[in-house]
Amino acid sequence: MSTTTGTTDVVRVTVGVPTFRRPDDLRALLPLLLEQAAELGVPGGRYAVDVLVVDNDPAGSAAATVAEFPVPQLRYAAEPRPGIAAVRNRALDEAAGSQLLAMIDDDELPLPGWLDNLVRTWEETRPAAVSGRVLAAFQEELDPWVAAGEFFRRRSLPTGTEVGTAAAGNLMLDVQQVRERGLRFETGLGLSGGEDTLFSRALVRTGGRIVWCDESAAVDQVPAQRMTRRWVLTRAWSHGNASMLTDLRLAGGPTARTALRVRGAGRGLLRLCGGALRWAWGTAGRSHRHQARGLRTSLRGAGMLCAVLGIVYLEYARPGERRLRLAGARLPAAPTAGAPGTTAVTA
Repeated sequence: MSTTTGTTDVVRVTVGVPTFRRPDDLRALLPLLLEQAAELGVPGGRYAVDVLVVDNDPAGSAAATVAEFPVPQLRYAAEPRPGIAAVRNRALDEAAGSQLLAMIDDDELPLPGWLDNLVRTWEETRPAAVSGRVLAAFQEELDPWVAAGEFFRRRSLPTGTEVGTAAAGNLMLDVQQVRERGLRFETGLGLSGGEDTLFSRALVRTGGRIVWCDESAAVDQVPAQRMTRRWVLTRAWSHGNASMLTDLRLAGGPTARTALRVRGAGRGLLRLCGGALRWAWGTAGRSHRHQARGLRTSLRGAGMLCAVLGIVYLEYARPGERRLRLAGARLPAAPTAGAPGTTAVTA
């Protein structure tokens, strides 16, 4: 919320950083965030900015890294419940006294003007959320096959474009508008991913606007272990799985959900077969692009089919935990405009 000092409305902004056992990444990120916070939150100015680190490690390993930067603008919170959704909800709770919550992942680095551009875009149109651009930076040379498949390509849109969904790795929320709609990140998706897709689609469904800001860019530091063919293809399967599960959660009821399962099965099968044909064409013609794009489409379709059957892939499962499980039978619908509720559903 805004507070008043004299005749100046002070907009409080919290920058939230979810983290889990990435001390080196966090150590590189925090100075950049604190610098941008200081630039926007000048004393006596319109904005008051703080940086919040939410640590999902039960051992609290990020506390020592945060302690290396002893400034009042930096806060630390430990969230023991596993999963990125629980961390994002904790950030929302910790930002209860702020008008805006800007989220950036701990393996990303903001480019100059990242925070300022998010806030300026919000000031111009007052949407419920502002989504920024994410660029990929690779630790080593990318496999030509993976590069040809454009697995790491992210969208770029004119600033001011309204979008229907957004990733939370570079996203700023109007906390008051989110609270008015009763929205939370679904903790049942904390280990499978897709919690930001469900949240952002529910935000739009309840009348909130998400506006794109192309000038607000963050760089995703892609480690070598994520640059392999196996990882990107597994990711394609996971995205198809999460996308279909999100559609099912947003369906209006049992009848609509059954119809969606039938349509989803058809779409998934079409992608599976069409992608396989493109892969075969690429193999015959020795085309990296057709091989990679074909397998990407095929695996995404397979993920959709598994979701229709109730199979959930836990992309962020901790070591020793199962990667696959069956979804529960109950999938309550997300709230609709005029009826604030919660996106929390049983996965």
